[in-house]
Amino acid sequence: MAEIPAKTFWQLEVCNACRYCEGYCAVFPALERRRRFTPADVVYLANLCHDCRACFYACMYAPPHEFGVNIPRALAEVRERTYAEYALPRVVAGLARRNAWLLLTVAVASLAFFGLIAAFSPRGLFQAQTGPGAFYTVVPYLAMVLPALLLWLYAIGVMLAGAFAFAKDIGATRTQSGSWRAALAAAGEALGLRYLRGGTGGGCYYPSERTSNTRLVLHMLVFYGFISAFIATIAAAIMQDVFDQLPPYPLLSVPVVLGSVGGAVMIVGATGLLYLKWRSDRAPADAQTLALDWLFLISLDVVSLTGMLLLVLRETPAMGVLLVVHLATVLAL
Repeated sequence: MAEIPAKTFWQLEVCNACRYCEGYCAVFPALERRRRFTPADVVYLANLCHDCRACFYACMYAPPHEFGVNIPRALAEVRERTYAEYALPRVVAGLARRNAWLLLTVAVASLAFFGLIAAFSPRGLFQAQTGPGAFYTVVPYLAMVLPALLLWLYAIGVMLAGAFAFAKDIGATRTQSGSWRAALAAAGEALGLRYLRGGTGGGCYYPSERTSNTRLVLHMLVFYGFISAFIATIAAAIMQDVFDQLPPYPLLSVPVVLGSVGGAVMIVGATGLLYLKWRSDRAPADAQTLALDWLFLISLDVVSLTGMLLLVLRETPAMGVLLVVHLATVLAL
């Protein structure tokens, strides 16, 4: 389990004694169920926190008070540690703490892989390709699908292993973990982004001390834009493997419409969240978590932008280069 600073336990005990913030989010009702906190309790609370910051601005013991209570930062530090802790294999845990280098390494390796394959394409990387199967004249089907499939299986495995490790660390029983009612309730809260609405009903205190629903809206754009793009990928696979229709597809086809909508709203959402990060108050933020957020949002933006450019310029000589860059950024993400 991730190492937790002693000051984090102390801050939570101060909050538990005060209870002024008990209506703000899911953290505080859960916190009030304990008198003393174990490392498992803190890991659980850290992953309940949505960085809404209402508690920080309401707290009479926040800096510059000598107690220096800063729950958003304390929980963000723990949360960031858990991301690396649950990475597999364990050698990746160290790399996960150096996110920029890991992303850069994967991106460069992916660019080199797809670039070399495309360079030996019979029709060349810089020639316009049109008609069914145009993408596969640049990068063959297996070269596209096999790395993506292997990474997808790895990602699913890591997420499942991380979920089981998290459940074990927080002491969840099999009955609790397998409760359909609890799972449905959690899914509803996640899909509705309930805890980005703020305990006051006016939204989160983000990027400043005033409540705003901007962060909620932007998160919804990113989340549902990703879902739309994912469904577009499934639709494209069905059209190709079931109906024998090779890409690229017409502009009004299901994959293109869903992919275009998803990509466009992800660009708006990710760019908007980057702007909010830039304007946000640094006092309740953890520097490592903030860097991770920046890296993820920029990566998501680049993937979406290259995908949209590929759609617009797919019948031009730029298609080959854009396809290679887009595939590399998708694998890196």
